[in-house]
Amino acid sequence: MLRLVSLLSILLAVFPAFGQSTSKYQVGTITEVKAHQDAGSGTSEVANYDVSVKVGDTIYVVLYTPPLGEDTVKYVAGRDLLVLVGQNTITYNDILGRSFAVPIESRQAAANVKQSKSVSRAAE
Repeated sequence: MLRLVSLLSILLAVFPAFGQSTSKYQVGTITEVKAHQDAGSGTSEVANYDVSVKVGDTIYVVLYTPPLGEDTVKYVAGRDLLVLVGQNTITYNDILGRSFAVPIESRQAAANVKQSKSVSRAAE
């Protein structure tokens, strides 16, 4: 009887792990940071940035608004971070483990970017 209870306890402990969905975080590389040009007529006091992140064979441009008006994002090009790519957002964790989701503005195949740069260099 004790064996049966032990086996049942182990199965109940392991079973929820199989039912959980697995989020697929991937390594992303920040390739470029530019100040966001707002389409509105007025100037915003809050600085926004267009951050290009290469994940696999795709480059995503996301709209990033730094907390408390910090501008350290200007200096993060080349940094790798773990990201979760969703349908309309990219989620990342900060150094304290807090999750943030930023909206995806555009996405482009990385192969297209490489070709356009090599063509422009050949034309020079």
